[in-house]
Amino acid sequence: MTAVWQKIMQHSVRSAEDLAFRLPVDADAVRQTAGVYPMRINPYFLNLAEKKGLSILRQVLPDSRELVDPDGIADPLAEDKNSPVPLVTHRYPDRVLFLVSSECPVYCRFCTRKRKIGKEGGTSLKALEEGIRYIRSRKEVRDVLLSGGDPLLLSNDRLEWILSAVRAIPHVDIIRIGTRVPGALPQRVNAGLCRLLKRYHPLYMNLHFNHPDEITDESVKACGLLADAGLPLGSQTVLLRGINDDASVIRSLMIRLLSMRVRPYYLLQGDLTSGTGHFRTPIKTGIDILRALRGSISGLAVPAFVVDLPGGGGKVQLVPEYLRRTEGREAVFSNYLNREYRYPEPVVE
Repeated sequence: MTAVWQKIMQHSVRSAEDLAFRLPVDADAVRQTAGVYPMRINPYFLNLAEKKGLSILRQVLPDSRELVDPDGIADPLAEDKNSPVPLVTHRYPDRVLFLVSSECPVYCRFCTRKRKIGKEGGTSLKALEEGIRYIRSRKEVRDVLLSGGDPLLLSNDRLEWILSAVRAIPHVDIIRIGTRVPGALPQRVNAGLCRLLKRYHPLYMNLHFNHPDEITDESVKACGLLADAGLPLGSQTVLLRGINDDASVIRSLMIRLLSMRVRPYYLLQGDLTSGTGHFRTPIKTGIDILRALRGSISGLAVPAFVVDLPGGGGKVQLVPEYLRRTEGREAVFSNYLNREYRYPEPVVE
């Protein structure tokens, strides 16, 4: 029996002609761009774009600027270089990235893995089994992040097979799932999925919300079901030029996420992925947004602003500079109101 969410996905817009039937777009530009980087917009997200406008539409609409990006790198985070077996990236000693799906509810135009998503090949059973064997063989790995693509687009049977195999590995303590489903296809989150997930705690979920307009009655309900199933929820937000590169927009998003029991986790500087140059913002933009957030909303609502370094250097966190200078034994700080405060350093013998 086909589930509601699967029926929705079956009617996704994937061609320039179908999109032009719904929206006033340049069909030739869409066709040319989607020929290089595939397009998928499911009906739920397309309806939201028609209702809310560019804050939603630009995230998924193929743009000819994707084909001209002099700073772009196909694999900016060197995931393939750090991939000992297909589908597994092992960059940090104690954790691995396990790419269990090559499909997403929508194809984000700023996606780090746009070189792979929606392309032929996918994630075969053989490659999944090889990935599980690798994780089992590396006893230092205690944290496994399931990503892709989107793991929640897998069938319940396939998802449970993966979760049970990873959970059975004695040295794996934590499993995480990275997903955009609650915001882009909330109908996928249902009682059956939540019953499945509850069997594999400790299980964490990192969601993906970029703009307050993505928060709807349906996405609120989806997050509530996941939270009620005992999953700690965090959100990752990509800083996108002309969409959310404004402190008031980010502030509104973070406040609404907390009300949904979703803890803001990362505010991500755009990766140097080929075809995403028109989305990237100056580093200073993120620091200025963080400075504007600090003191104006609860610390719970302030995400970490991070840059995932090109070449596989990993994530580094950036913060506004609050330490102004040192004077003798005193450190001189400025606070969020730009007022000075002094902190006496201890005498160290």
